[in-house]
Amino acid sequence: MKKLILLILCFVGLSAYAQNNANEPDDIGRITLAAFVPLQIDKIPDAARSLLVNKLSQIATQSGMGGTSSNERFIITANINILSKDLTPTAPPMTALTLEVTLYIGDGIEGTKFASTSINVKGVGENETKAYISALKGISPNNTSIQSFVENGKVKIIEYYNSKCDFIIKEAQALVSQNSYDEAIYRLTSVPTVCKGCYDKSMDAIAPIYQKQIDSDCKLKLAEATSIWSANQSVDGAYKVGEILSAIEPSASCFGEVKSLSNKIAARVKDLDAREWKYSLKEQAQESERIQAYRDIGVAYGNGPKATIVRYNIRGWW
Repeated sequence: MKKLILLILCFVGLSAYAQNNANEPDDIGRITLAAFVPLQIDKIPDAARSLLVNKLSQIATQSGMGGTSSNERFIITANINILSKDLTPTAPPMTALTLEVTLYIGDGIEGTKFASTSINVKGVGENETKAYISALKGISPNNTSIQSFVENGKVKIIEYYNSKCDFIIKEAQALVSQNSYDEAIYRLTSVPTVCKGCYDKSMDAIAPIYQKQIDSDCKLKLAEATSIWSANQSVDGAYKVGEILSAIEPSASCFGEVKSLSNKIAARVKDLDAREWKYSLKEQAQESERIQAYRDIGVAYGNGPKATIVRYNIRGWW
C-alpha cells in the first residue's frame, strides 16, 4: 500500500512537472527519453531513418520528456514492418507502401521493455524512399494511441525509480570506492525530481560524495600550489598559484591550509611589489549553490565522451 501511495504521488507530480517544465533545457532532474532507431530495422532508407528519429524526438518532446541522444537510460525506439508494397496504375507508376510502425519505451541499459503500441501508416512516392518518407510523415504525436503509450511508459519509469532507489544509491556509493565521483553524482542527479522520495534520498546521498570529491580535489590542488610556490616565490609564481587556490571549494577539509598559504603569498607579493594580491578565495556556498554544483557535475559528466552510450540493449523487444 505504501508503494502504491508513493507511485500515485509521483505520477501526480509528474503531470504537473511536465506541464511547467516542458521547455526546460537541462535534462538533469526530469524524466527524459532518447530517440533511438536501431540498425536492426532492415532496408529502411537513410532519409527515412532520419525522419523516424525526428518523429520519435517529437513524441518525447511533446510529452515533456525530450532528451539527448546520449547518456539516457530510457529510450523511445521503433520497428517497421512492410504490410504491403504496390505500384500504382498511373503514368508514371508510383510506389505505395503500407507500414506497421511499432513504438517502444524501455530501459536501454538493462534491456527492459516498458510499453509499446503499433500504428499503420500509408505513403505514396516516386520511389520507395519517397514512399517511406510520405508514410512516416503520417506519424502524429497527437495520436491518442501514442499519447496513451507514452503515459504508460512514464508510469513504468516511475516504478523503476521507486523499486530500485536503494540499488541506485548503492551503485553510486560503489563508484565512489573507485574514485569515480563525477559518475556517482551523475547517477544520483539523474533521479527525477517528480519522484520526491527517491529524489530526496539521492540528494542526501550526494552530500557526502560531494564532500569526498572536494576534499580530494583540495588536497591535489593544494599540493600543486605548494610545489609551484616553493619553486618560484615571485609575483609571477604567486599569480600561477592564485589561479589554483581560487578554484578550491571553501567546504573542503584542507581549506584552512589553503587560507594559510594564500595569506603567506599575499604578504610576499606586498613585500615584493607593494601592491595587493588580486586573487581571492571562494566564499562558503549556500545550500542552493551546492545543489546547483551537484547538477553542474552531473550535466558535465552526462555530456562527456566517457559517459556516451554506444549501444542500447533492445534484444527481444520485437
